[in-house]
Amino acid sequence: MQIELELFDLITTAKIAMASILLAFLLGLPGIWLAHRLGLVDYPGTAPHKQHSRPTPLAGGIILILCMPLVMSLWGMWHEELLELFIGAAVIFIFGLLDDRYGFNAPIKFSGQVIGASVLVLNGFSVHFLDGLGISLNYWSINTLEIFITIIWLVGITNAFNLTDSMDGLTAGLAAISAGFFAMSCLVSGQLALAQLSALLFGVAISLYALNMTPALSFLGDSGAQTFGFLLAGIAVLYIPNEAPQGSTWFIPILLLAMPIFDTCLVIISRLRRKKPLFQADMAHTYHRLVNLGMTPRKAVFLIQMVALLSCTLGFIMVSFSPVLANIVFFSLIGLGGLTIFLLEIYIKID
Repeated sequence: MQIELELFDLITTAKIAMASILLAFLLGLPGIWLAHRLGLVDYPGTAPHKQHSRPTPLAGGIILILCMPLVMSLWGMWHEELLELFIGAAVIFIFGLLDDRYGFNAPIKFSGQVIGASVLVLNGFSVHFLDGLGISLNYWSINTLEIFITIIWLVGITNAFNLTDSMDGLTAGLAAISAGFFAMSCLVSGQLALAQLSALLFGVAISLYALNMTPALSFLGDSGAQTFGFLLAGIAVLYIPNEAPQGSTWFIPILLLAMPIFDTCLVIISRLRRKKPLFQADMAHTYHRLVNLGMTPRKAVFLIQMVALLSCTLGFIMVSFSPVLANIVFFSLIGLGGLTIFLLEIYIKID
């Protein structure tokens, strides 16, 4: 596989990342002010996992949704697919913002996420990996199955990022890591527009990470965490590896988003095992278990993000592996993740 990268494209992508960092940081104070004006404030003690010391504005989503169109307009990024992705993300943001303000139940949350995903699907967004697996189904059946998988993926990753938002800096850091590696992967695959959108998200996530670090000036809120998750899930659907065999690449988006997926699997298994409602917030997350092991909050966040960094690095380099080796490594990682979930669930008590 031969890779050709234009220096101009690399510099432009870097400029977009830098501009997004600066603009999102400059929008921090106006976003925080607007969150206060709209009543988007998270008060400590309103749920078992809300252990922050002071009322904190939920401004992350506002900053993200203000920054995106400004940067996209400045660099002429309103390509058809990116426009459709932004419209779907705007639906997710609006439902998330209303959820931050009024507190939606699970069915309403899912309705908003499905509407956002449907916006993309109705405009032709879909995974297309089933065609290469030799499945003996007709075109209509494969197309229907791929649409179903696409909606499950978009809604699932949206929720995964929302679920990981359990500690200052955690989800913003995970979003920055995933977006950074998507930017590099899309550059390698020749998808410049998608790489630039990923660079934009990387930049915004970096600034929100700074605003979200303890003591946090702002939280992401549902509007921020869900919008990040939805956008990254959409980028994963649009990402097409350049000339690499499908057997070596089909799992790359999974590895680039592995830590939110892992944490979601852990929480779901834990709640099912303890016969708890799936959508009732608790302290079953990876972060809380690491703290129960004796780690400080900062060390727990750092460890989770380092695991995400390793997973993304593997996903980035495994495109060069043979299909057999790549799948052996991938399913070995799946097994390791399953074993880790078992150990965390069995041996670490949660409140």
